[in-house]
Amino acid sequence: MSRPIRIFDGPFGRLMLLEVKAAGAPQSLPDPAILLKHDGGDTEYLIGDERLTLTREDVLFVNPNEPHAAQRAVEGPSTRVVVLYASSAWLQKNFPAAFAAVDGRLFPHRREAITPRIRRLADTLAVEALNDQFLSAERLEFMLQELMLSIVDTYMARRRSSSALWRGSRFEDSRIRRAIALLRAHPNKDLNMDELATQVGLSRSRFYDLFQLCTGRSPRAYLDMLCVEAAIAKLSTGRTKIADVSAELGFSAQSNFTRFFLHQVGIPPSEYRRAATRPEAGPQHSDAEGDPDPDADR
Repeated sequence: MSRPIRIFDGPFGRLMLLEVKAAGAPQSLPDPAILLKHDGGDTEYLIGDERLTLTREDVLFVNPNEPHAAQRAVEGPSTRVVVLYASSAWLQKNFPAAFAAVDGRLFPHRREAITPRIRRLADTLAVEALNDQFLSAERLEFMLQELMLSIVDTYMARRRSSSALWRGSRFEDSRIRRAIALLRAHPNKDLNMDELATQVGLSRSRFYDLFQLCTGRSPRAYLDMLCVEAAIAKLSTGRTKIADVSAELGFSAQSNFTRFFLHQVGIPPSEYRRAATRPEAGPQHSDAEGDPDPDADR
């Protein structure tokens, strides 16, 4: 049996943070699912006719209309799982070639080894879900887009060439995908965008125009979102000093980082860190077309 802790609906489909305590009834849904463990004991899932163990080292994929259900906790306490039921329409709009079904299957394999990038995104999504009074629809959709970009890059490329994989997508330009990868590798406010443009073989003006066209954001705005994500990942551990987070992200002074975080998230980093380590409240449902209810957990 799974207890929903948080549920978010939006153009991307449905994102849930679940607590899995015992076996549940199989269900088949028209949209594909991506399952990522956040914490707790390992859990078995039955997907189709295959029994698979979900650990922090794996990603599980469920194809459209494929029966699936949690079976039981393998060991330890109940498990918290991040589940994305990705809207087929959203996937086809953003990644038409990558998610063209092959023999009725979008995902060639039901289990894949997780990457550090996807691991961090999964954990940040769980933290942000639990602190949903501070989570904007824009930031949620950005992280889910980042998740799908990483999934396409990491797992989908095995069955077709890169050029074919991205055909028809707004991320089709390999130079912009390269720029995103470089931003993602070292999110830092000191990053020189002119040098980044040169690295990917574009003039400054052409780089800015193409980046805006492909991502819907300027390079600097995209970097800001990555910096917020990185800050939340570090703050939520409760172990990293705010001054150290500020320095790692390239801020010249901690006060500058505090103003940046306050502007982006709505509260200072110290308050977010306290909120991220408190016990979560009961189930909540949010519509990502608008901001989650700020009083939902109060």
